[in-house]
Amino acid sequence: MIGITDIETAAERIAGHVVRTPTVPSPGLSALLGAPVTTKLELLQRTGSFKVRGAAAKLLSLTEAERAAGVVAVSGGNHGIALAVMAAALDVKATVVMPRSAPVRAVEIAESAGASVRLTDGMDGAFALMTRLQQEGLTLVHPFDDPVVIAGQGTVGLEFAADAGDLTDVLVSIGGGGLIAGVAAALRALRPGVRIWGVETEGAQAMSEALAAGGPVPVELTSIVSTLSAPAVSPLTYAHVSELVTEVLVVPDREAVRGSLDLADHAKVWAEPAAGCLLPAARRVLERVGEGARLGLVVCGGNATTGDMMAWTDHFALR
Repeated sequence: MIGITDIETAAERIAGHVVRTPTVPSPGLSALLGAPVTTKLELLQRTGSFKVRGAAAKLLSLTEAERAAGVVAVSGGNHGIALAVMAAALDVKATVVMPRSAPVRAVEIAESAGASVRLTDGMDGAFALMTRLQQEGLTLVHPFDDPVVIAGQGTVGLEFAADAGDLTDVLVSIGGGGLIAGVAAALRALRPGVRIWGVETEGAQAMSEALAAGGPVPVELTSIVSTLSAPAVSPLTYAHVSELVTEVLVVPDREAVRGSLDLADHAKVWAEPAAGCLLPAARRVLERVGEGARLGLVVCGGNATTGDMMAWTDHFALR
């Protein structure tokens, strides 16, 4: 299990390479949800998501030989962007494997940063190619199954605990589980009374399925939210969630997209559906915990384009 010392070490390591993103109350979301809401705006992070924290922590921990070998990662979008940009900044050759369903913008950004991008037909194939490239000698920077990466993501929780007011419940999106594992480890150490809720989208519910099965299991990926679409969580992230997280909630893709529109309308932030899913989940949390709740939302990323949002809005008839 990742401890607060690991997270504090990661914070020292990545200082100067990442942004201390704003933690701000949201009057608009508070009015919309009927309870005080504080947001951690990781969509304003370098590369547009929290992922740069874990990527930077891992790259900065590598030996000279590991850097010289070049690095490889698999990604639904944001981890690939983060690794490509940070690898370029540190003069490390990077290969990013993505499914063809990954956002075109993510592929373009990774390539423009100098990474070699390899596309596969699906996320299962992407993970398989990543494993093969690792076996051929590249240094793996896993998106979530790595204690150094999790500690890097945990710096989100470290900052949230320091900068937010009094919170009762914090909501965090889940893909492979690296972000919520790190945030939960930080908050359990620094704010032990806070309840932590995970949020997934239908068709990308690897953690929910793992909790139901008693351990990681492969899942069929059908969600439009590619940035949450891990084919399975890892034993490491599963262990953190099963011990530290109150519950994992699952919301439909349509409601995740609606949540992104609500974030734009009421919070004035442009967030991807991986963050938009927090709003329908927040309503369910408020129904369960009752009056007196004070919510914290980790707005994890904002790398959806206007074209993406218009297409999803039309697809789900949300206009």
